[in-house]
Amino acid sequence: MHNFKELIIWQKARTLVKDVYVAVKSFPDDEKFGIISQVKRASVSIPANIAEGAGRNSDKDFGRFLDIANGSSYELETLIIFSFDLEYLNKSEFDIIIDKIKEVQKMIYSFRNKIKKS
Repeated sequence: MHNFKELIIWQKARTLVKDVYVAVKSFPDDEKFGIISQVKRASVSIPANIAEGAGRNSDKDFGRFLDIANGSSYELETLIIFSFDLEYLNKSEFDIIIDKIKEVQKMIYSFRNKIKKS
């Protein structure tokens, strides 16, 4: 069992959620139940699955939840690309969020490999 609040990967994912929530505030109101909802759910899913996995009794179970978190990160990346394509995000906002997603993805991948070996 791991203390998820001490995991840097969880802390980075938590910060990503805040950045995403701030960014979608400027999206059009008619996207409230569309892309805004999906982007928020995908972003929250990343640290939530890291935390849930950390609470499991085995590293194998934890790894499964890291895989789910990673899948959510790719879903989020896709939704952010769509948001940029639809001109809901400017290039600067897009680059910042994409860089943070990529960082979290790399961290998930590395951490997943680390616990696989233990």
